Amino acid sequence: MDNAAFEIAEDAAQSAIPRGRASTFTGTEKKQQWSLMSIFLMCFLACIITTAVGVLILSLVFVNNSQRHSDAHFEPEARPMRTTVVPIAQKTVDPKFQFLNHLPKSQVFEFPGGAIQWARYRSNVKDYLTDEEEAFGTSLNSQRSQMTLGTLRIKSNGLRAPHWHFNANEHGYLAQGTAWIGVVDAGGEVVTTYNVTAGQVIFFPRNTLHWIKNVGNEDCFFLLFFSTHDELQTLDVDDVFFSTPEDIASRSLKPEGGINYIRAFHKQEEDQGVNLPPNLAELVLNASYVQSPDSLVWRYFFDLKGSKEYQYPGGVIQWAQYWKDGSELSNNEKIFSEFLNQHQNALSLSTLRVYNNGLRQPHFHFNANEMGYVLSGCGKVGIINTQGAMEFSIHIGDVVFFPVGTQHYIKSTCDEDLLFILAFSTGDQLQTLDMDDYLQATADHILAQLFFRKQSEFKKIPKFKEDQAINLP
Repeated sequence: MDNAAFEIAEDAAQSAIPRGRASTFTGTEKKQQWSLMSIFLMCFLACIITTAVGVLILSLVFVNNSQRHSDAHFEPEARPMRTTVVPIAQKTVDPKFQFLNHLPKSQVFEFPGGAIQWARYRSNVKDYLTDEEEAFGTSLNSQRSQMTLGTLRIKSNGLRAPHWHFNANEHGYLAQGTAWIGVVDAGGEVVTTYNVTAGQVIFFPRNTLHWIKNVGNEDCFFLLFFSTHDELQTLDVDDVFFSTPEDIASRSLKPEGGINYIRAFHKQEEDQGVNLPPNLAELVLNASYVQSPDSLVWRYFFDLKGSKEYQYPGGVIQWAQYWKDGSELSNNEKIFSEFLNQHQNALSLSTLRVYNNGLRQPHFHFNANEMGYVLSGCGKVGIINTQGAMEFSIHIGDVVFFPVGTQHYIKSTCDEDLLFILAFSTGDQLQTLDMDDYLQATADHILAQLFFRKQSEFKKIPKFKEDQAINLP
């Protein structure tokens, strides 16, 4: 027998037999078999009982613990000694920073040819400069906003190195300066180059290689919107080159001098994301800035400042977006509209100008999150969602975020106009509903019942021929 417990029980039973009867016992085979079987059955029964008792005890312990956890969750006051585990570094941040980012206070990433600042989500919380910045980035990500914003400043003759983005389309608005843009199509057979000036829009689909060169005397200042709420993933051409083994680069490019030509290149210590060599005049002796045909350029470019102005009593809106009905668009604008709509997760851009004391009335968007950057002026923003209402001030350089379906309004409170550049997370035509429109569309007897006011009272709300999206008192 392999079972040691059984052997011990057998020895104990044999030791209890008188020595004088040992020979009789061993000679009686039937009795021996019966005795062995009895012992086996007794041990087997003991095992079953032991197992059953063990299972019962474990069940009681489990039920007891489950009851304690249930009590702790639903009736914490009944067990004052039990405390909920709270993170040690729990932060108290003003809720407005879910919707507001003071971008001028964020970290400046300096390069030889310029600088970049970000209002975005970061996968490593240590990369946030402040708790408020973290609250904004977390809000973008948790709302799946499909939005990131960066400002790009390029010095005169500076170059945003050729690069591409793995996980986002890019929409840029040039607020200041003059730049020369290059876009390389798949296969490298078609290179589209064009010039942009202040007030115009550029568009680069995801994984499309592009560059931006400042060709003016003043700094270029771009507002760049990216269609991702995750951390932006970008690869620059110089980083790719120096990460490629020398023999692979030599075999691919087949330059004069072979691998020795490749070895003559040296990676700079300072990141060349925005590049400006001190000896540029020696390096570049003959630069040309070619303008490609309109049929190519208008896929990646839109003259927003020259587009149709939508006038309201309290301000003006202009659009760089897809239009389902493009009958009012020029031929070039149709190229941009249709090309935009061909790309998944493209954005719509607009400028919003609110005159002094004007109000972009309460409204919400059916099909898009909204992100905005204050170019000039100052004002107040109000947000109304399921958590309640809040209002906060905004100034030049601030970034605001309004999740889809969140009602919001914008008031101009300075002597000068409040000017926004806005991006919306839709490649379709934006769908919006204003407060006056949805109240006018609701039957007055429904409003009377809802607000405990006589039906006749709602006749006092006038309906204007002119759209009051941006109104004045």
